[in-house]
Amino acid sequence: MSKFNSDLTDKEQVKAVKNTAKPVRGTIIISGGLVFLLCAFAVSISLGAADINLSTIWSALFSFDESVTQHQIIWELRFPRIIGAAIVGAAFSVAGALMQGMTRNPLADSGLLGLNAGAVMMLAISLSFFPGLPYVYVVLLSFFGAALGAGIVYGVGSMSRNGLTPLRLVLAGAAVTALLTALSEGIALYFNVGQDMAFWYAGGVSGTRWSHLSVITPIVIIMLFAAMRISKSITILSLGEEVAVSLGERTVRTKFISAGIIVVLAGLAVSVVGAVSFVGLIVPHLTRKLVGYDYRWIIPVSAVVGAILVVLADLLARTLNAPFEIPIGALISLIGVPFFLYLARKGGKAI
Repeated sequence: MSKFNSDLTDKEQVKAVKNTAKPVRGTIIISGGLVFLLCAFAVSISLGAADINLSTIWSALFSFDESVTQHQIIWELRFPRIIGAAIVGAAFSVAGALMQGMTRNPLADSGLLGLNAGAVMMLAISLSFFPGLPYVYVVLLSFFGAALGAGIVYGVGSMSRNGLTPLRLVLAGAAVTALLTALSEGIALYFNVGQDMAFWYAGGVSGTRWSHLSVITPIVIIMLFAAMRISKSITILSLGEEVAVSLGERTVRTKFISAGIIVVLAGLAVSVVGAVSFVGLIVPHLTRKLVGYDYRWIIPVSAVVGAILVVLADLLARTLNAPFEIPIGALISLIGVPFFLYLARKGGKAI
């Protein structure tokens, strides 16, 4: 956020950031986004390999009949996958926003900095050594893998004399992601679980069930509230560590809490959808353009916009080539890769 690093005093820089906030616009985007999300839910439930009319959806919601096949499709297949898509989008987006604010790195994203690859590697280990492991433990392994990936990336990126720069962090992330992905594929091939792992590499929410949502939903909600609680500190930290310290901010504590939230959100999202990248890269940048640089608005707006993005991506994945599905990760990468190259070309000044 170098645009505020002028000759202003530290307090003036914080005030300048707050002045960029657009609370009215943010409120409209959140409320309008939630309405749009509900409409997207209805369309997503209706469309797919078997189209279902809205009256059937309504009757399935309020007078469910297990003998009706379409009611079973709605409740057991489409409802959980759509809710899962929204949760994944919100989790990835808020994790990306926190990473970008905490590290002041406009290229930060859980998929680019090793978290997703670490979580997928632990999923490969769980499928190979502990088949049939309860989903709760799969989630815990995903947390551990995400933390492991992030730790290796930050460790490798910090080995230079010049410290950890945004470019070095991305390069370390690319190298560690390639290493962990190779290890995951090697484990999958050796233990003959490649077919099971193919889903996690491609990315998708087709396997989401109510039992999964009962585990991840409360945790994601808690983490989103925790992210909102530290949003003011992230705003100050995004101005630079020296500014934050001079204003009395406990930077180590803020970074530790942020890192914990990021690891939990990324690990949960990967345990549902697999190794999907770029959601946490695209959405926070778009959100900053819409509501300014105050993270008290960036975080909730990112959650709503991210949920919409992944729900729409899932809808396209199911309908573009029905009855076959396109991996969500591939669709989002069609937007994410050009956006990443655009940011890299600007030299990281977009934040």
